[in-house]
Amino acid sequence: MEPAAAPVLEIDARPMAARRWVQSVWDHRSVLLMLARSDFHVRYKRAVFGVAWAVVVPVVQALVLAVVFARLIGFPTTKGFGPFVLAGVLAWSYFSQTLGSASSAIVDAAGLNDKVWFPRALLPIVPCLANLGGLLVSLGVLLVVAPLLGAPLGARVVWLLPAVLLLTTFTAALSMVLSAMHVYFRDVKYLVQAALLVWFYVTPIAYPKTLLKGLAGWADLNPLSGIISLFQAAIIGPTPELNRALIVSFVAVAVLVLVAVETQRRNDRLFVDLL
Repeated sequence: MEPAAAPVLEIDARPMAARRWVQSVWDHRSVLLMLARSDFHVRYKRAVFGVAWAVVVPVVQALVLAVVFARLIGFPTTKGFGPFVLAGVLAWSYFSQTLGSASSAIVDAAGLNDKVWFPRALLPIVPCLANLGGLLVSLGVLLVVAPLLGAPLGARVVWLLPAVLLLTTFTAALSMVLSAMHVYFRDVKYLVQAALLVWFYVTPIAYPKTLLKGLAGWADLNPLSGIISLFQAAIIGPTPELNRALIVSFVAVAVLVLVAVETQRRNDRLFVDLL
């Protein structure tokens, strides 16, 4: 009896069917977790304070912003302004740090792409998972510090769970789209860096949307506004405009996920030839 022939993986330029591609991503989840674990360890290797830096840096940034807006500019503070800023900065810090590395992840891993085959969509998702540990630690510190800074906690803190899910999904989907574009246009990396500088200031992180007055409605069109506001609402309570901003965020995330899946699926087998 002849031994069964070894399975052969045939790869050509034609994209996989959507269901098969999703199944392929799921089948490689162990690879995703391994790469994420490796990225996490490399990120904090030989750092004396380790993952504590994921907390220290955003806290320092939040402190500076709180002082600038509340003191130097004469911003009309309200109770819990410190936790308000800190909650926004922690969410933004995860988003900006992750997007900065994930948007070029496929090109940066060119050496790995040449050696083994796996869905390239895993590569931009890796930083999203690797940075998630730092975000969760930061939020734990926020829950401890918030009552000390005048923001007593309540049942609304459970909103942090959907807030984290929404933030990570938005970040992962956007990273998948940008990383695919970066394979074709290497300017994407620098455009992302410039966009993040502007995006920070047009997102209500260190100021409430009421400060924008007539422009507050336009701020709701920013997908990050609803996500950041949900983090802040979990700590200091919701605002009347939260529902509208959240609807925009949910719709934006849903559309972006579909675009991300199609972008990766259609180009997955072409990436290697372009790196």
